[in-house]
Amino acid sequence: MSEEPPPEEEKEELIVFHYNDELNEYQELEVEEGVEIQDLLDPDFILLFVDPKRYRIWIWHGSNTTTRMKFIAAKLAPSIRDRYGIGYKITAVDEGDETLGFNIAAGKEVEKDYEEIQKGPTYEGTKDDLELLESLSREKILLLLEKTGIPDGYERKMVIVNNKIFGYKEYDRDYLGTIIREKQLFPLKEDVEDGPYLAEKYTPRMLFSFNNVVLTELLLKTDGNNKGN
Repeated sequence: MSEEPPPEEEKEELIVFHYNDELNEYQELEVEEGVEIQDLLDPDFILLFVDPKRYRIWIWHGSNTTTRMKFIAAKLAPSIRDRYGIGYKITAVDEGDETLGFNIAAGKEVEKDYEEIQKGPTYEGTKDDLELLESLSREKILLLLEKTGIPDGYERKMVIVNNKIFGYKEYDRDYLGTIIREKQLFPLKEDVEDGPYLAEKYTPRMLFSFNNVVLTELLLKTDGNNKGN
């Protein structure tokens, strides 16, 4: 496997690697012009896609690949990631259970302009708003939270969707020399004890749509100078 760094110019298209089970290494594929990404997906293959546009590394597992192959491919993935940027997030998907993000990157689905959605004044319970929650992925929940905003003098600490509770935090991440403010939801499986939970110190805020509770936020009152959004 070549150790040469990628070219300096910015790439937008996916860069494709094939995991060679005999050599236990990734090999970059030369994708001919006009070949669609979905045409490369083979049940016997593990493919790694570098997505410079979204700072993502996708590992796609064909349905006929073994657990051992998946384990080694995952172990080798950071060596590819580090050639393009340590801030790239690595995500593995299985054939038949691909995420929306992967399908968009692979050209199987069209990416929506969520920036335009977020420019709306507030959550309005429209069909477009509800569409964000058709699949209760963390990315879509974050997009909805971005649109709802947050009251002055509060910061968001926890989010409850259906029977799932998530912690919420914001942090700065360096992507190729550019500082980007990222928001993250993470499960609180080990942090919340079984039984009744009295959310002391927190102010609950419920988001309604057509008389149904879409999600509940637990907000912490601050001094007004340190807001979560």
